[in-house]
Amino acid sequence: MDIVAHNRTAWDGYARSGESEWTLPVSSAVIEKARAGDWSVILTPNRTVPGDWLGEIRGRDVLALASGGGQQVPVLAAAGARVTSFDNSDEQLARDRLVAEQEGLDLVTQQGDMADLSVFADDSFDRVFNPASTVFVPDLEPVWRECRRVLRPGGRLMTGAMNPAFFLFDHDDVDKGGPLEVRFKLPFSDLDHNPEARIDQGEALEFSHSLDAQIGGLIRAGFRIIGFYEDDWSDEATRLNAYMPTSFAVLAEAV
Repeated sequence: MDIVAHNRTAWDGYARSGESEWTLPVSSAVIEKARAGDWSVILTPNRTVPGDWLGEIRGRDVLALASGGGQQVPVLAAAGARVTSFDNSDEQLARDRLVAEQEGLDLVTQQGDMADLSVFADDSFDRVFNPASTVFVPDLEPVWRECRRVLRPGGRLMTGAMNPAFFLFDHDDVDKGGPLEVRFKLPFSDLDHNPEARIDQGEALEFSHSLDAQIGGLIRAGFRIIGFYEDDWSDEATRLNAYMPTSFAVLAEAV
């Protein structure tokens, strides 16, 4: 099946319904603060990205990769970056444009698959900002290669990811009160476990990735790892939150 097309439709649906917190645009107050230099962004559910990861972004070319939804993108633009939002979902990009139009921000939006950045020339960006979204692609290698290609030497990739161990559990069952017990072998793929049910419900298909794919893949693509942190989620989001960090973020420099 066409995974990219299906996940585009799924995220368009999430954005239209407004039921996902990742589709709700920021307020004018947030943008006003960002213009004044008081701003923060996230790669994972809770922990803000350290300021020294992004560095001085005013006037920098930033690719916000799979970061639509009217949240991180307009904040980065209000802080002075030249931002291009590249996302699979037209509806998520529409939310970036909505905030930009309401707040008088300059930013560019481009729809596409994060594994194919061929619309951009080599060495186009100083930063790639990628909140946890690689869970929606089955293969990370082309994503990392493309990120390295479009980054200038010394440029930085910031990416958030789900802890692979998260996918050992059947969260649909756990959320209904089922036991928190190992059910699946890693790496996990929704394609191996009744994907028709998720497709019929309009849910995005998800894939886990090994640490070798997530960190080793960055190194193989031409990055060196210069920053790392873990993050939790909330007890409401997952019962697993009480036992382990559910996500992490990596800072990688193009060499």
